[in-house]
Amino acid sequence: MTTPRRRREDENLERSRRERILRASLPLAALLLGFLVWDLVVRLKGLPPYMLPSPGLVLSTLIDDWAILFASLLVTLTITFEGLLLALVGGVGLAILFNQSRLVEYSLYPYAVILQVTPVVAIAPLLLIYLPQQAAVLACAWIVAFFPVLANTTLGLNSVDRNLAELFRLYGASRWQVLWDLKLPAAMPFILGGLKIAGGLSLIGAVVAEIAAGSAGAGSGLAYRIAESGYRLNIPRMFAALLLLSVTGIVIFAALSWFSHLMLRRWHDSAVEQET
Repeated sequence: MTTPRRRREDENLERSRRERILRASLPLAALLLGFLVWDLVVRLKGLPPYMLPSPGLVLSTLIDDWAILFASLLVTLTITFEGLLLALVGGVGLAILFNQSRLVEYSLYPYAVILQVTPVVAIAPLLLIYLPQQAAVLACAWIVAFFPVLANTTLGLNSVDRNLAELFRLYGASRWQVLWDLKLPAAMPFILGGLKIAGGLSLIGAVVAEIAAGSAGAGSGLAYRIAESGYRLNIPRMFAALLLLSVTGIVIFAALSWFSHLMLRRWHDSAVEQET
């Protein structure tokens, strides 16, 4: 005989399953509808490919030019992940320094804000004057990804329960023991949240810097392929490169979200609730 508690658990599981199906199917249906409308507009208006290519032409161009586009994508991804890694190390490291010294935080945090609010498209040409091209592109990717990690980590370290911190000190814990055993674990959701934001921003920074650099050849990134296609009126390739770039951003965000869930699923409420 099924107990009321068992029935509630079954209902919750069924509700959770339906919700997962809806969350996966509705965006896909909206995407397919958008492609259908796009294709109908091209066909009914008789638009030439250099004005607006059809979705089928974009997909065929993506397949035909895959070798070129994929090689450029690898260049862009290398810059993106290098910038993201530098942002993670630098942002977390500087946030820890801020947490340990208010004088350092008061001295340097305003400059981090200035660096964040200055448009990277304005910084890129200046960096290209003083740095080698590859280093300038990497610096742009780092600049836009750095502040979210720094701000979120600083907030997380400063949001630790003061009662717990006092309890640690009551038992004779040193400042570094409080930091390592209490503050960093408590700040982990904030750090991972900043990392998810920084992943997409790092890709944006790399794209902007590549367009500003405007270099051709084997080392060209995907952003240059987009600009080159525009100059040559090869609009199908431009759309294919844009599609590849968008999918890359989605994959980066999904991978970082999965990593965040993996790190938090055993103990933090935001991830534990997804397990039930």
